[in-house]
Formats: sequence, C-alpha cells, structure tokens
Amino acid sequence: MPQHTFILNGKAVTAEVESDVRLLWVLRDVLGVTGPKYGCGVGVCRACTSHLNGRAFTPCAVPVGELAADDEVTTIEGLPDTVGAELHPMQEAWLDLDVAQCGYCQPGQIMAAVDAVRRAREAGREVTEADLDELRNICRCGTYHRIRQAVVEGARRMP
Repeated sequence: MPQHTFILNGKAVTAEVESDVRLLWVLRDVLGVTGPKYGCGVGVCRACTSHLNGRAFTPCAVPVGELAADDEVTTIEGLPDTVGAELHPMQEAWLDLDVAQCGYCQPGQIMAAVDAVRRAREAGREVTEADLDELRNICRCGTYHRIRQAVVEGARRMP
C-alpha cells in the first residue's frame, strides 16, 4: 500500500493508504484528527474546512495522493499554534460571543473565517460584509448572526 507523507499541524506525518482515499478520512480515521467534520463528502457544506498551505480547503474532496511531502495541512487542532497561543483569536471570539449551539460546524466555520480575514488583509483591507456573505459554511442550527459577529470580532483581534 502506498505511503503518503505531508505536514499536519506543523509535524510531518505518513499514512499508509490508497492514493484515492479522501484526506478527511485519512485525518479522522488514520491519524485521529477529528476536528474536521464529515458533512457531505463533496465539499459543499464545508464542515471539514481546514487549511492547505495557508488557504481554506475541504479535505473531503481531496484525495490524499494529491498532497506533496511539503504540503502543510492545518486543522482546527493546529490553528492556535499558528499564532503561538492556547487559542487562536478567532476561537476566542467564538467563545466570547457564544456562537455555537450544537457545535458540529464550528471548526469549519472558524477555519473559513480565518482564511477570509487573511485574504482580506492580503488585499490591503479589513473583512467586509461582502466577505462575510462569501462564507458558505452550512450551520444547521442557524447561528449565522452570531457567526458573522464573531468573524468581525475575531478579525479585530487577529494580529
């Protein structure tokens, strides 16, 4: 069986699985990283949103064989390490604004929010209402109002 090596939350990992196995299953079932959630399996609901080389992506739609050894995957578990803190500022905002109800979608929501803020800043601006409208992660509990507030507050706190 092929071996696939990549960087996960700052550490090199190797998984021995077929190349067509979706990365979400490698993360959850092989490597024991359960922050990214399964929702749809086709990249639509975005419950599994994580970062690949610093950009949001849906690991449910990416075969592990597409990753290179130097590709960096960051999940919600590794997000605090990107700022050298116990919690990322976006996670702190989520807690302070009591966003989660069931919480299932929250890791993906937070990862997408961090990506949106980073992209806005790379464009030389702060996150806008239009950016918030582009966040397409599905929340079955409907906490979108609090999610939007937390993204703005998290952005304010992000370095």
